[in-house]
Amino acid sequence: MTTIASALAAARRRFQAAGIESAALDARLLLCQAAGLDMSALIAGSRNTLAAEVIAAFDALCDRRVRHEPVARILGTKEFWGLSFVLNEATLVPRPETEILVDAALDWVGKSADRPMRICDLGTGSGAIVIALLSELDQARGVGIDISQPALDMALANARRHGVADRIGFIHGDFATPLDETFDMVVANPPYIPRGDLAGLQQDVRHYDPALAFDGGPDGLAAFRVIAARLPALLKPGGTALVEVGAGQSDSVAALFAGQGLEIRAVRPDLVGIGRVVIAEKSIDQQ
Repeated sequence: MTTIASALAAARRRFQAAGIESAALDARLLLCQAAGLDMSALIAGSRNTLAAEVIAAFDALCDRRVRHEPVARILGTKEFWGLSFVLNEATLVPRPETEILVDAALDWVGKSADRPMRICDLGTGSGAIVIALLSELDQARGVGIDISQPALDMALANARRHGVADRIGFIHGDFATPLDETFDMVVANPPYIPRGDLAGLQQDVRHYDPALAFDGGPDGLAAFRVIAARLPALLKPGGTALVEVGAGQSDSVAALFAGQGLEIRAVRPDLVGIGRVVIAEKSIDQQ
């Protein structure tokens, strides 16, 4: 007879042997999925015996995790900004560091949070950034752009899931796609990994995240060059752009934006002090 506790222990050992650092948490999340339990019920019932079909389902999920498929992809969802986002193979799994961008954007809006505003999310993917912002800004409306139609389909599903679909539109295109409107805010988490570094990424990322979402070209800055050139036309006078950048890229990205006449307002660091979000503003006098 297999109990919850013994099943978790066996899975944890398998994951540790495969070099998975979050072995204990991953085992619990996958068993919750297989058994149809929430975390508190799983913990409280540690001595309960599992049915054969639950064990079989759990083993199948563990087989996928041992191959370094991310838990979020196995479960099909990932929490971001307290919201659950549905994923598919065309969407990047939202990262905790991207919440720094959302937090910085909300801080920048500040006392103006209750006024109507327009937000553009370049490379929206699952829609996580713009949907998180709309969930906090009741008067805001947004546009999400992505080169992948399957990603846009998922973003629309997530917008409906979180009750903001009536305030957001999605456009199939790339960073250079011309739009017939300007925005109070442009946000982006573009691909920024230098191509030569891709082979060294963790297996979870290298084999399961879409390459379009992290391949930043030879120096990691290809997408930023395109975005920088587009921002003067996308932003209203006085509008703000916030972009997530890779480690060591903040100065280079700031220089690209300044070269387009934007004023660099701040660089928001992550928890270990790495510049993670570049914040730039279009002058009120700039046309």
